Amino acid sequence: MKVALIQQSCQHHQADNEAAIQQAKAVGAELVVLSELHRHPYFCQTENAEYFELAQAIPGLYTQWLSSLAKKLQLVIVGSLFERRAAGIYHNTAVVLDSDGSLAGRYRKMHIPDDPGFYEKFYFTPGDALGKYMGFNPIQTSLGKLGILICWDQWFPEAARLMALAGAEILIYPTAIGWNPGDDRAEQQRQLDAWVTIQRSHAIANALPVISCNRYGFEPDSSHATQGIQFWGNSFITGSQGEIFTQADNEQAEILCSEIDLQATESTRRIWPYLRDRRIDAYTGLKARYLS
Repeated sequence: MKVALIQQSCQHHQADNEAAIQQAKAVGAELVVLSELHRHPYFCQTENAEYFELAQAIPGLYTQWLSSLAKKLQLVIVGSLFERRAAGIYHNTAVVLDSDGSLAGRYRKMHIPDDPGFYEKFYFTPGDALGKYMGFNPIQTSLGKLGILICWDQWFPEAARLMALAGAEILIYPTAIGWNPGDDRAEQQRQLDAWVTIQRSHAIANALPVISCNRYGFEPDSSHATQGIQFWGNSFITGSQGEIFTQADNEQAEILCSEIDLQATESTRRIWPYLRDRRIDAYTGLKARYLS
């Protein structure tokens, strides 16, 4: 399967996204991934109720646009939006449009951060643990089962493992993450290295390829409470042993493409049988907040 991710800045608009998706198709992509909340600047830098007006229902104008593109280009597309589920209930949601234009499924972000510059708990309700759109549930498409997770989810090995146990054939992380410009270069590098390492570890521990699609560029904080965010780009695609097939830099828009062999999971798990050797009888402590 040939996959592509689209790394862009918040300055790009719907027409730019459409052109990039068409370029990915032109080079043979079958699956295209867009970054987290790519339609707007990252509004979670501040708490402002006016930004709830950015939310859309599903189905809505955004999913209709992606649906028409997916059908016209015969692509599977993973998009991202601020979802209005009901009055007072909003989600950070990824949607998957299959190659026939149908809405294959949605994933609502499960782990919601709340830190200076990332005030997501003000805007987003966590996804549900049970029900029709329960979290950590792969989405079936014509290309296979996609394990969609979003940004802060990427730091939690439990999320990747549950997706793998539910039959995901690939892990996909739409992302919006960056540096505090006030941090020195050494600290920024440590953060970037940690971000790449944790996601490569999910690939290794589960023998699954990973697609991580971030934005790049500086975005000011409209409240002026922080120095803004320098989104660090560095989107990448790995194989089932964490090997990096391709990676972007932090300074420009890029369309990254790579061939992924989903059959590699089978051969990798035969020589690294982590799932076979899991001690599920001894892991009850994982359900506790802390063991002390």
